[in-house]
Amino acid sequence: MDALVNVLSVDRTDPEIVAYALESLLNVTNPDLLEDEDPNLQTMGKQFTEIFIKKSENVVMLLSILDDYDFRIRLPAIRLMTNLLVNKPKEIQEILLVSPMGISKLVDLLSDSREVVRNEALLLLAALTKSNANIQKIIAFENGFDRIIQIIESEGFSDGGPIVEDSLHLFLNLLKSNTSNQTFFREGSYIKKLLPFFSQPDENDIGWPTQKVANVYHMLQVVRTLVSPLNPSQVTLSCQKSMKSCGILQSLCSILMANGVPAETLTEAIVTVGECIRGCQENQEYFATVMAPSDPPRPALLILLMTLVNERQPLSLRCAVLYCVQSYLHKNEKSQADIVKTLLPSSTEVSSLSAGQLLCSGLFSKDPTSNWFAAAIISHCLVDNAVQKESLLKVQLATKANSPPITLLHHILNTVQQTNKTQVKIGFLQFLSVWLESCASSVTQFLSNSNAIPFLISQITSGELEDKEVFVQGLSAFVLGLCLYFNPNTVPSFTKENMNQLITNRIGMETLTDGLNHISKSEFYLHSLKHPQLNAKHSTDLLFDHSFCLLFKKYEPLILLQLSNPHSQVLSPQSTLAADFSKMGYINNHQSPNDVINSYKEVIRRQDESIDSCKKEITMLQAHNSEYKSKVEEMLSEVMQLKNQLALAQAQRESMTVRQIPEDHHLAIVAAKDNLIKELEAKLEGYNQSYTGGSPVLKIAMQEDLITKLEDENKQLVEEVERMKKDQEELLELLTEQDNRISSFKSRLREMGAHVEEEEEAEDELVPANMAAFDGGGEDFLN
Repeated sequence: MDALVNVLSVDRTDPEIVAYALESLLNVTNPDLLEDEDPNLQTMGKQFTEIFIKKSENVVMLLSILDDYDFRIRLPAIRLMTNLLVNKPKEIQEILLVSPMGISKLVDLLSDSREVVRNEALLLLAALTKSNANIQKIIAFENGFDRIIQIIESEGFSDGGPIVEDSLHLFLNLLKSNTSNQTFFREGSYIKKLLPFFSQPDENDIGWPTQKVANVYHMLQVVRTLVSPLNPSQVTLSCQKSMKSCGILQSLCSILMANGVPAETLTEAIVTVGECIRGCQENQEYFATVMAPSDPPRPALLILLMTLVNERQPLSLRCAVLYCVQSYLHKNEKSQADIVKTLLPSSTEVSSLSAGQLLCSGLFSKDPTSNWFAAAIISHCLVDNAVQKESLLKVQLATKANSPPITLLHHILNTVQQTNKTQVKIGFLQFLSVWLESCASSVTQFLSNSNAIPFLISQITSGELEDKEVFVQGLSAFVLGLCLYFNPNTVPSFTKENMNQLITNRIGMETLTDGLNHISKSEFYLHSLKHPQLNAKHSTDLLFDHSFCLLFKKYEPLILLQLSNPHSQVLSPQSTLAADFSKMGYINNHQSPNDVINSYKEVIRRQDESIDSCKKEITMLQAHNSEYKSKVEEMLSEVMQLKNQLALAQAQRESMTVRQIPEDHHLAIVAAKDNLIKELEAKLEGYNQSYTGGSPVLKIAMQEDLITKLEDENKQLVEEVERMKKDQEELLELLTEQDNRISSFKSRLREMGAHVEEEEEAEDELVPANMAAFDGGGEDFLN
């Protein structure tokens, strides 16, 4: 190794021998396993790499060799640097980061006119950019994006060869989990430069080449990296808008509706469209207008739902459709209302296929996976939408011929009771959980079914359960907890008090808690909680939906708190806060909205003052703490000196014995030292007790806990004030609308010759009566 390195250093003017030395180092640092090597041990390549990089100047020298344009030298030098990065990535990255212009030299290699050198440089940069945000940023600011796009364009975009795929690997390394580069990519208008990649193939072409499938798949991954829901929301939203403005979203939707698209590409394209529209109202509205080129033309949404409830379709494709439709419904009250509307009874016959018909077919299907998918979609129509929860209660279903229709909620409940399919129970119980949350009417209708609570109790108190049946037990416990938590006391048999007694006597807190723990400690639940997209390898893995997991995480502790405090009248997290402040005397039940908001502001102001006071006290205590530490260190130093003196005294004793110094005199020297040490040690112990047991540390911890608690409460209060303001604005809008209606009715009465009083006082007194007379029955009155 030393000889080879010496050749690189001394014989730089001889390109042939330098090339041989580089080839030799390239061979011995090969990261691949040799035939007789144990895969569990460090490979020979890694061992030689470790020897080479012990001297960081060897890597710096290799960088300087890359300046040589000679093909015989530059190519093996690039490959050697790639080997070093594969074997010892972190070490090489650190050396390159502190090497002046080191990374810039590597980026410049992409401009080499020789394709072989350029292609090897792509592999080198792909290895260099793994898991290092700083290097990723440097390459981006060294015009890395421009050079990669130039390579992709020169290779023919999606029709190019493996070099396009390698370029996209580098793109992914530069963009994934790197907010700075994502923003730079968007602001640099690079997104629109990706558009030619998604051009539609000629209809006469038969099938997609394997390399084209791989290229498009990786470009879709690049797009998803930019609009991922795991990115900061503002970054994602900005990239989503750019995707639409430059035409990429339109091209992706065209791929969804095109013929002959490979299943793998179609699946990834559907997921990509979902992330391009998720939470972006503008993009969601565009997606609602996309039509499939069928006869007659149908909305793309219907085509996706047809795929979702078709059990013959691949599971991966159906999961992609689920995610896309959920993304379309995410924070989109209009799209939620549009789908629920197709489920409601209509006075006119609907001849065309609707979303409601497809979802009902999924609910009634004999395929448990279709049941689960349909329930998940309908539940997403209800997330954070109290209006649609109320509307869905009106849905009537005729489950059998010549039998009276039943409500959708009772159908779901009956199915859960009658089926023996675990997946169906899990899907429908999740659906019920979303429906019951914050909806007193749904809870009332649920409790009015005499079999509902007995069924839940039987599931919770079941004996030993196998495999995924424990999730049914946990979901039953959660549904029961929601019925208790949001109980409006409208069903006499199941008031909040009665249900508390029922849980205590028939189930027990421990059993109910164990049931909830089956879910909260499950790997399936934890994975779904972190990832909005559902990836199931087998249909039986379809268990927990992301939105349900968020709901469960929010209400599990509140349900347990409600059970531990059965006399609480809490109905929601918001009312919990209001009730707490009411008990503390901050607000009362007769205050107007403005008064309540002002009360919250006053509480926030008081808490801010308390936080400031606590922070000042902590600063003072920390100063005392530093003083105690200093004194302790001084005492420890003094004790150490005395111990040293004692050791010296003992040595002197031995020496004095030889010199025949009187024994009494020697003992007096030692006794004095011992007493002094004991005195100082006692004093030190006192300092230690004062420092650890006596209040400074304890006070600081208590004050920090108090500040954290106050800041949390302060944050909740601020959020509550904003919610109250929003409610007030909505109330004002309603009042304005009512005033307009009253004015309209008065005008119509005048036209008919009726006398209408104009005084403001009289008008104010007549408003409730007028509204009662006209609201819902105005036409009969006028007739």
